Amino acid sequence: MKKEIRISEKLLLAGFSFMFFFMIVQDWVPLGSFNDVQAIREANSYNELITVTLINVGQILILMGLLVKFMGKRYPIWVKLWLIIHQLCIFVGVLISWWIPYLFGYGAEQKVERYNQMFGDTHSFLPVMNGIVPNTLHFLFHITLLFGIIIVLYISFTSSRNTKNYNNSYSVN
Repeated sequence: MKKEIRISEKLLLAGFSFMFFFMIVQDWVPLGSFNDVQAIREANSYNELITVTLINVGQILILMGLLVKFMGKRYPIWVKLWLIIHQLCIFVGVLISWWIPYLFGYGAEQKVERYNQMFGDTHSFLPVMNGIVPNTLHFLFHITLLFGIIIVLYISFTSSRNTKNYNNSYSVN
């Protein structure tokens, strides 16, 4: 049986690949004005950076592994739920860490000094609000995560239609 990998699955894999790349390089590899690894190392210990990197990379690898295993196949409900809920949990963290303080000021006063220390010299195209601004690299990660959630929802709600057609093609007369 030939697998039919959908464009949405390829897009999701591309998004996960970008997030994987982001998780590996953001704190370790200098990317010009897009990150400041020296400032990040001054704000965090080596062990903290290793721990955070391993946790972040591990969770993206889990998502990628599930996607690759089931690409072109019917997704079991637990996989659909895992792909949706896991990304939603990460996105809630993004909202709490970046967007709620940035847009509404809640919790911003606790983050201003640390964010400015680690990200103050990085590229951003958004205006500073409430003393902070999401830098371009984090913005790209956040928007990729949001699109990943949307794509998984699309895959989840449209895959059952495709499997019905697939199942009907093997009916015995």
